[in-house]
Amino acid sequence: MRLRGSRFHGAKFKRQVPVDRYVVDFCCHAARLVVEIDGVQHEWQSPYDDDRTRTLESAGFHVLRFTNEEVRHDLEGVLRKLAEELRLPFG
Repeated sequence: MRLRGSRFHGAKFKRQVPVDRYVVDFCCHAARLVVEIDGVQHEWQSPYDDDRTRTLESAGFHVLRFTNEEVRHDLEGVLRKLAEELRLPFG
């Protein structure tokens, strides 16, 4: 909810967006930024995630990955990292 509807410092994120051959969790097209939230299944599908990241980066996007645990237990830290990536003030 904190990213939807341009709520995050005016940056417009869309959820479940097709990029290349993948559907990404969140995408800010203006900043060419993809945010992926990874569950526990990503621990054993690292080669798939690595390929996915390479594909997205070759399409001109920067990919930030966070775990479900980070989002649940340190949302402010996740948002701070996101603000840093977007070069936005946080607070």
